[in-house]
Amino acid sequence: MQYAYDISVVVPLFNEEESLPELVRWIKRVMHAHGYSYEIILVDDGSTDRSWDVVNELSVEDHTVKGISFNRNYGKSAALNEGFKRCTGEVVITMDADLQDSPEEIPELYDMIKHQKYDLVSGWKKKRFDPVTKTVPSKLFNAATRKLSGINLHDFNCGLKAYRQLVVKTVEVHGEMHRYIPVIAKWNGFKKIGEKVVQHQERKYGKTKFGIERFIFGFLDLLSISFVSRFRKRPMHFFGTLGTFCFLFGFIVTLWLILQKVFRLYSDGRIRDVVDQPLFFLALVAVVVGVQLFLAGFLAEMITLTAKNKNEYLIKERVGMLKK
Repeated sequence: MQYAYDISVVVPLFNEEESLPELVRWIKRVMHAHGYSYEIILVDDGSTDRSWDVVNELSVEDHTVKGISFNRNYGKSAALNEGFKRCTGEVVITMDADLQDSPEEIPELYDMIKHQKYDLVSGWKKKRFDPVTKTVPSKLFNAATRKLSGINLHDFNCGLKAYRQLVVKTVEVHGEMHRYIPVIAKWNGFKKIGEKVVQHQERKYGKTKFGIERFIFGFLDLLSISFVSRFRKRPMHFFGTLGTFCFLFGFIVTLWLILQKVFRLYSDGRIRDVVDQPLFFLALVAVVVGVQLFLAGFLAEMITLTAKNKNEYLIKERVGMLKK
């Protein structure tokens, strides 16, 4: 298969006007030193500073620099998703725009995808310069993700990653799911996922754009991915199984209460009204919930068959690339 470039570098950015020129020069220096053909796709996620003006200036200077500008801030996942749609390189590298990811890692990442035949390689910032309020929650979420996904990576959230093009053309990310791309890739059948220790730079300009709430949203997204990946094509298996257990529990308890009442009626004549027993109401709730879960499963099956799985983001402007 013929590719337009050896490498596509996709860089999501938000209010990074100061770091962009230095980052682009650094990437170009590495690419030229190793003789790669390349494109740099800068995705402006609704910046409120001069970031988009800088992207335009860089694109005018060099046709390898291309840009996408969102009409508003959608988040890093949306920026990566649009960059993935438009990249044409055999190997796709993602990195953050804040200069904390080093372009010097690109050749080794490229080699792992191209020659060692990895589907995806994730960076591991073994030594980090982030505050403890960021590193400790990150370690907890990485441990939870390893446990749930079975993927032995130390740093799922590292922005510096490398992919075979087929991987980025297959996965679709939204919300805060960019940190779980390895999980999505694995459940899409890409099994050879590797890790590389990468150098983490101290932030040179500005301040971090992420708050503590990203870990809360990230955990919810992990649960969402775990459910959707396993049951997206067969939701009835999930809802139907729960519905069966609930319905059978309620039915068996109700039958037992009826038989108990009949037995006592013929044995000693002492009868306790069914409605006086809390167990009856528990059984009734279980039957109702079981029926509702069955209905939810049927509706989910119908939605799965008819719905289109597509995210659309309002792009205000592009430079250096064809509209798709």
